[in-house]
Amino acid sequence: MDPILIEIGSLQIRWYGLFLVLAIFASFEIAKRILRSWGHDPDRFEQIAFWAVIWGVIGARVGYVITSPGDFSADPVSALYIWQGGLSFHGAIIGGILPFVYQYYRYKIPVWAYLDAVVPGIAIGVALGRFGNFMNGSDTVGRLTNWPIGFTWPNAATGFPGVCPGINDISEWLLCADALVRGPVHLTQIYGALLGVVLLGLSVFWLRQNRAHGYVFWQFVLWYSVLRSVFEEPFRLNPLWIKTYLNEQAGIGLFTATQIVSIPLIIVAVVLLMRWKGQRENPSSTAVPVPVGPAPRSGSARQNKKR
Repeated sequence: MDPILIEIGSLQIRWYGLFLVLAIFASFEIAKRILRSWGHDPDRFEQIAFWAVIWGVIGARVGYVITSPGDFSADPVSALYIWQGGLSFHGAIIGGILPFVYQYYRYKIPVWAYLDAVVPGIAIGVALGRFGNFMNGSDTVGRLTNWPIGFTWPNAATGFPGVCPGINDISEWLLCADALVRGPVHLTQIYGALLGVVLLGLSVFWLRQNRAHGYVFWQFVLWYSVLRSVFEEPFRLNPLWIKTYLNEQAGIGLFTATQIVSIPLIIVAVVLLMRWKGQRENPSSTAVPVPVGPAPRSGSARQNKKR
């Protein structure tokens, strides 16, 4: 539970950065294998995905800063320290899609096939990213709770800053008059990691259904938005943009920015999925079959018949 994996002088390798790199490489390789099996060019995808990663990280950080401004009120420059954790999934999706959309309108790439292929990698990224948050300790902090599943961070968890009793918004920690406590809190980092594992299993199931390209991507958008809004966001110590419910004993709050943004995403995904018809069409399945070898000559056939 130390944010730093290796430290040599001024050089630091952090758990979060390591998990982020692993997720990116895993996403690349899995997507290329899927596209190759569908008959698409994996090298062309890789060129576009490189820029998608860059824009995805930028969008993820911007989204996190916008929805969690209290994390950077004391030190605004720290908003640039991506390696310390703090990325928004919705921001990553918006930023990551931009290069694909641009390439689609300019070169007519099979954008929906590409987006379907990256879904398993995104699920892995969700899981590994939350494990990175767990090692950081200060990311995606949970609310204090009296539930039996409440977790008290040990003193060895150097990255965990503690939670202020009576404070229901992480942006208000500077106003805390009491001593910070180490729990029990909802271990929302692990909640999120488990969601990533569940979504990985679901993505494999969706890919096996042989539905038209785009189906897997919108299923992921739908169920990530639903599952996160129900099983993770209510228990995180995030600002309540529309304060409709708060149970300080159980550690539950509604509604955070992520939950609000998820509502239109869920509606759009449901509408599109209802209209997504047909089976997957791959270039390899529509190609004219090429004979393996030359057809036997008629004379040779007659000779073989005489024998």
